[in-house]
Amino acid sequence: MSQPPELLPAGKLPLPLLEKLLLRFSPHDPRIVVGPRAGEDAAVFDLGDRYLVAKTDPITFATSEIGWYAVNVNANDVAVMGAQPRWFLATVLLPAGLATASMAEAIFAQIYEACQALGVSLAGGHTEITVNLDRPIVSGTMLGEVLPDHLITSAGAQVGDAIVLVKQVPIEGTALIALERAAELRLRGYPEEFITRAQGFLHCPGISVVQPALLAAATAPVHAMHDPTEGGIITGLLEIARAAGTGLVVDLDAIPVLPEGELLCREFGLDPLGTIASGAILLTLPALHAEQLLAVLTDSGYPARVIGHVAPPTEGLVAHRNGERVPWPTFPADEITKLFA
Repeated sequence: MSQPPELLPAGKLPLPLLEKLLLRFSPHDPRIVVGPRAGEDAAVFDLGDRYLVAKTDPITFATSEIGWYAVNVNANDVAVMGAQPRWFLATVLLPAGLATASMAEAIFAQIYEACQALGVSLAGGHTEITVNLDRPIVSGTMLGEVLPDHLITSAGAQVGDAIVLVKQVPIEGTALIALERAAELRLRGYPEEFITRAQGFLHCPGISVVQPALLAAATAPVHAMHDPTEGGIITGLLEIARAAGTGLVVDLDAIPVLPEGELLCREFGLDPLGTIASGAILLTLPALHAEQLLAVLTDSGYPARVIGHVAPPTEGLVAHRNGERVPWPTFPADEITKLFA
């Protein structure tokens, strides 16, 4: 008797499966500079005098400010390639039986306002009312442009590079917990001021990384830059290593975790290092340039610190706590999915 197929967990496809699929269906157009590859944030196309950078990403976890989310999450992935976000297209799916004109208007207003804040033009998309949904879903496509010699990829990490984390983690995860579990947190005795502050992390310190990413690219010879999202900071580090074909040595104690994030993750049995981390940037650069970049970013309001270094592939993934080597943390799915199970 045949066994039923094993179901995949919610969240990103497991990296080995994703890499297998991308290898099987790899593109052949020579104008594709960066194609589908695990760990890369966007596709890149050669248009001659400049590169077109394209990113598409759906918003499925968030229910509040979903239109604003869609713009910023997609803009982040374009900016960490060193590109300026320019044009946005949105596919807006509204749940049949729940959709109203005011719901559609609110989402479009969020999209427009987020585009305005980033200097992006809303260029098109698609809308429909869809059956079998219990919440709106917005899938966005952001297009940007960059000069060919200014392109940055996750695969650019080089052995000896310092690994820098910009901002703290998990910014998005902390806000999502406070938004999705607000009523439960009140029942557990959390004060309203705490819940409101954590919910506000979407905007301050904020999930947008466009400005610090472009600042970093303009300040130092950044070899690789990546926007850690689902799977948290640990998965983001793993994706850089897979894309670049290198090892990593990381001091887990050096990763700055938001106190509110630490508390809320512990409350619901989540590990903050595996919780969705939009709002932070991982980058690598020659170690001798790290101090200057840290100073510029921190002085501009984007705290940054070195959390490790890029190692030869033979070293693999090495994690330390309290000065001792520990097993590399693994997360088959983003920790935040436990809230939606």
